[in-house]
Amino acid sequence: MKRILFVDDDPSVLQGIKRMLHSKRNEWEIAFAPGAEEALRLFEQKEFDVVVSDIRMPGMDGATLLAKIKERFPGAARIILSGYSEADVAIRATASAHQFLAKPCDPKELVAAVDRVCNVQGFTLDAKVRRIVGQIGQLPSLPRAYVALREAVENPDTSIAKVVEIVETDIAMVAKILQLVNSAFFGLARPITSLHGAVNYLGLNTIRNLALMAEAFRVFTPGPGIPRSLYDQTREHGQRSAEIVARLPLGPPLRDLTIVACLLQDVGTLVLASKLPQAFLSASSIVEKRGCQMFEAEEEVLGTSHAEVGAYLLGLWGIPQAIAEAVAHHHRPTRIPHSGLDTCTAVYTASVLARQPRTVQASEYELSEYDRKCFEELGLLDRLPEFCQVSLQEV
Repeated sequence: MKRILFVDDDPSVLQGIKRMLHSKRNEWEIAFAPGAEEALRLFEQKEFDVVVSDIRMPGMDGATLLAKIKERFPGAARIILSGYSEADVAIRATASAHQFLAKPCDPKELVAAVDRVCNVQGFTLDAKVRRIVGQIGQLPSLPRAYVALREAVENPDTSIAKVVEIVETDIAMVAKILQLVNSAFFGLARPITSLHGAVNYLGLNTIRNLALMAEAFRVFTPGPGIPRSLYDQTREHGQRSAEIVARLPLGPPLRDLTIVACLLQDVGTLVLASKLPQAFLSASSIVEKRGCQMFEAEEEVLGTSHAEVGAYLLGLWGIPQAIAEAVAHHHRPTRIPHSGLDTCTAVYTASVLARQPRTVQASEYELSEYDRKCFEELGLLDRLPEFCQVSLQEV
């Protein structure tokens, strides 16, 4: 049974939440705290899976509370409740909150949000990995991308297209912008999955604020023995995969969704390289000795791979489920059912093809036995020559 803690200094709000969640009493163990200090006291008694806190409270506000919980109890998913007039505080909370909900909150929306984070905690069952991912408020970003973005948004002649072009070079920035725009705080009727739509909706002022705050919330540095070039390699593979998937026979909405999933597919690699460097190096050593794929070595060392770790983090952030699911299964797509070329199978296909040298002709593509079996089981092996050909086309 999942343990959920709600924090608000208004007793009537807590009573309202209690009434609206009556139907979940057999699924959740629910507790209520009238303030931040009481919430921390309850956490000392027993850890919670999810904490949902109001942002404006006397004394310690919600942003500060979640920062303390992130530090002391990182395995808990953290959700903030915020009014539309509190954008300044909500932006500050992005370093600690996984998701945002707008006040007043629709009961169904609240239940759905908590259900989602409870479900996504199943992406990885290892408590150590969950705690490590829980410590992360945002992903690392390349300094040069932030410098370019800051300069662009300070130029009154900068177009949305130019900002999108810069954002696409940085998977961490993609994740942060999608996290913010898809939070319930903005009250969208449906998720925004394209970067152009996200940047257009947030506006350049918000983008500027995120850029200026980025340095303060940097959380990743390469672990001992891990070259900084890993970040460039991860980014380049995501971009190459996105280039390929943009040419696959997908409809516009699905294509936009899948491009984003490609850009974010290896965020878990950054987590492992930064937060579990010894495990990452052990997995790398296995790859060198046996010639297996990195995700297989990670599974041997950790019991999970960068795919599930990345999906877990993205799911906590509230990034659309289709994206998180594609990231989770982009190395093992046959674990879930498919019907042809969908987001998950398209990301898998693009990722496999992106590992091939750009100069290699389609007829010379070499697939591992594992990948060949995957394509066959997915019913896509006969279409592989078509996919290989389009991967060689110029953008």
